[in-house]
Amino acid sequence: MKTIIPVVLCGGSGTRLWPSSRKAMPKPFLPLVGDTTLFQATLLRCPPDAGFGDPVVVTGTAHLGHVESQLPDPDRTAIIVEPEGKNTAAAIALAALRLPDDAIMLVCPSDHHIGDLAAFQAAAQAAAALAADDWLVSFGIAPTAPETGFGYLKHGETIGDTGGSRVERFVEKPDLDRARQFLADGGYSWNGGIFAFRAGAFLAELATHRPALAAAVREAVEKGVEEGHRFHPDAAAFAAIEGESVDYAVMENTVRAAMVPAVMTWSDIGNWQALHEALERDGAGNAIKGRVELKDCANVLVQTDGPRVSVVGATNLIVVVDKDEVLVCTPEGAQLVGKLSGAANQ
Repeated sequence: MKTIIPVVLCGGSGTRLWPSSRKAMPKPFLPLVGDTTLFQATLLRCPPDAGFGDPVVVTGTAHLGHVESQLPDPDRTAIIVEPEGKNTAAAIALAALRLPDDAIMLVCPSDHHIGDLAAFQAAAQAAAALAADDWLVSFGIAPTAPETGFGYLKHGETIGDTGGSRVERFVEKPDLDRARQFLADGGYSWNGGIFAFRAGAFLAELATHRPALAAAVREAVEKGVEEGHRFHPDAAAFAAIEGESVDYAVMENTVRAAMVPAVMTWSDIGNWQALHEALERDGAGNAIKGRVELKDCANVLVQTDGPRVSVVGATNLIVVVDKDEVLVCTPEGAQLVGKLSGAANQ
């Protein structure tokens, strides 16, 4: 069993889960599924007794207070405080430069839900074994629907008896017809944004494909300042970075892209309908939280942090009451919540 360093990326605003997720308290720090927040759950699924080392959290100043207040084990967690957001390639490079070259990193978003802990940990170990041989490994999430909101990975040739395979191609978010084709084909997985790298291998690939970005991050780390368990990269050097996602900067360019299959009840909780699907529901498909009464309803999600909400005779409906805001939408409309003025103009 290889020791794996969880690298948790903690940023974003989660506007599609407005009004519960707000700029001041975005979705990673909310207990959306169960009693723990999504951020806490991300760290808790990577315990030492399952082969995980001390985690590294990469976040920004705006979220630092939330991160530190919710750490399950502050004494064994390192925090890298980004001066500003520069997307995932730079964030991962910061963590890689603070680790030994041979460290195996498991890069995890802080706002995903994973229902099958054992399957996640098994996939992490399989990915770590490939990463130790300098493969850059994605988790390929087994698709359950023709989803148009995710990128896809096309499976390539298998890599020995590792259980993994090469990534033949990265596919942008498809339209519905193509998504249906991918699902029927069986040779595609969702790109869930979870990766395993050997730190030195990732940095070498980044320097090859994005040398200016790699050099700027390295300078920011070399000139950075430690403050207890916090590390502050140099702001001026970091400001020179042209932000780019790890997918575009590295994964779509490397010849060492691999994937491991992950059937682990995964959701990115990207909107209210995704949350509804991740929650425990009654026989009619309803899920409620707070003071809620439903009569003759089906496929209804209602959450309220105070006022009683009563719904009668409704189907396919989402109702959210949070502080002074009320949201009502259909499952189909959930993708557009982030474009509402209340969500966009916080």
